[in-house]
Amino acid sequence: MDQRAAFDQVVKPEILNRIALRHRLLSRMTLGFAAGALTILTFPPFSLLLLVPIAYSALFVGLRDLSFGRAFLVGWAFGLCQFGFGISWIAESFYVKAERFGSLAIPAVAGLSAGLAIFPAIAAALFAEIARRGALGSLLACLLFATFWTVAEWLRGHVLTGFPWILASYALVDYAALRQPAAWVGSYGLSFLTVFVAALPGAAVMASGRQRLTISLMALAGIATMWAVGTLRLQSDAQQPPGVDLRIVQGNVPQEEKWAPENREATFARYLELSSRPGDFDVLLWPETAFPGFLDEDTEARDRIAAALPDGRVLLTGVPDRVPSEDGTRYFNTVQAFGDTGKILTGYAKHHLVPFGEYVPFRGWLPIERLTAGLGDFTPGPGPRTLALPGVPLVAVAICYEIIFPGHVVDDLFRPDWIFNATNDAWFGTSIGPEQHLASARMRAIEEGLPVIRAANTGISAVIDANGEIVPRLDTGETGIIDASLPSARPPTLYASFGDWMLLALILASWSWALTANATAHFRRMRKTVMQRCG
Repeated sequence: MDQRAAFDQVVKPEILNRIALRHRLLSRMTLGFAAGALTILTFPPFSLLLLVPIAYSALFVGLRDLSFGRAFLVGWAFGLCQFGFGISWIAESFYVKAERFGSLAIPAVAGLSAGLAIFPAIAAALFAEIARRGALGSLLACLLFATFWTVAEWLRGHVLTGFPWILASYALVDYAALRQPAAWVGSYGLSFLTVFVAALPGAAVMASGRQRLTISLMALAGIATMWAVGTLRLQSDAQQPPGVDLRIVQGNVPQEEKWAPENREATFARYLELSSRPGDFDVLLWPETAFPGFLDEDTEARDRIAAALPDGRVLLTGVPDRVPSEDGTRYFNTVQAFGDTGKILTGYAKHHLVPFGEYVPFRGWLPIERLTAGLGDFTPGPGPRTLALPGVPLVAVAICYEIIFPGHVVDDLFRPDWIFNATNDAWFGTSIGPEQHLASARMRAIEEGLPVIRAANTGISAVIDANGEIVPRLDTGETGIIDASLPSARPPTLYASFGDWMLLALILASWSWALTANATAHFRRMRKTVMQRCG
């Protein structure tokens, strides 16, 4: 009995401790799942701003006192739920050809979500490990959390071609003043500020007494500062508009019908009819692959376009292109410009292609088909390019997916006056995908200080000014045109001039300020203690 009692005294506490740790991990992972789900409601089309501090503070609190591995799992749970809901619209593209790809929809979204969740998982694990090892104050802990989160977002936007979707900063895109700091520090820098301020309420909950009040006031001060800085930018003088009239055509052709040979004439006729409606314009804009064929090879189609274009007017349209080469025919996803004679003036080839949509990575190893129709993989173009057209301000082109990449839309050596975003969101139906895509375009406008004009096949087409404000728009599923004046550009922003170096400068400045404030407070406490002892 004595041996059994001794055994129970040693083993039972150990078993109970393990059970308690597992229960604690499960509860924290559940918290991570819930917080990740909440973030989706912070992004367009919902934009529930109050949920931003709730979601990130919950994760911040949930990571306290966890080991590296357990924090990794909690961060991964957060990311899995965030991306699982946030990119669920990708499944829509698999159902366009449901008989071939429908069975892959759920596994594809689940696998991609699980992979993307590794980035917040790494951020959470590094934060928890350093916070557990070092005695960090509330301010430094929040800064550490925001720093690792932002670095993880930046890596997600660059590793393996990158996928910077639903960045934390996009929760602010529907709030005019709060989104303006992106003009200085970009979307990644605004994510840093957003997560830092959003984590402060969590730090306040964990604090006590006077410190809780101080942290709460700091959160309010952070929001007020961002709002004040943004308001000043909104109130600054804008340049004179260039006096150029645009016509955006939204044909609203379902993706499953667009490339059917029997529908091509009807599709082309629809775009010509919409383009020919009464009204004046200088530039006619059609969306990505609006013409279902190789327009530069179709003389008759170009003649019909020339007949629809008033004298001196220009058409910018998305079209596929092919070029013979020694290795065989090379295919490109392009925007081409045509004059009123039907002659091609210039063009741009998409350089940031969609994996599995426009090409299959590691094609020699992966027995996977492309989701889009075509004779072969697309070839990437050389990079951002500014187009010079007669009677039209200099224009940069971003085709579809390219608009989601901060700092990679404009040719830095040849600054344009506006950005044309030709896209085809028909793949994603009426899901939240087109709204999230539009949010990216709005953030590029602020970062570059340039208007973004968006032509989408089934929506959302829009004119976005240099402050990220939508002037007119055509929603998903609408057929029609937008006649609007081209908004004015702003002078080059700090982010346009220095790119993500501004993010590094912001992080370094924030840490310098926090460490100085922390050292000053520590010095004052020591001096007060010494004076009390001497007194």
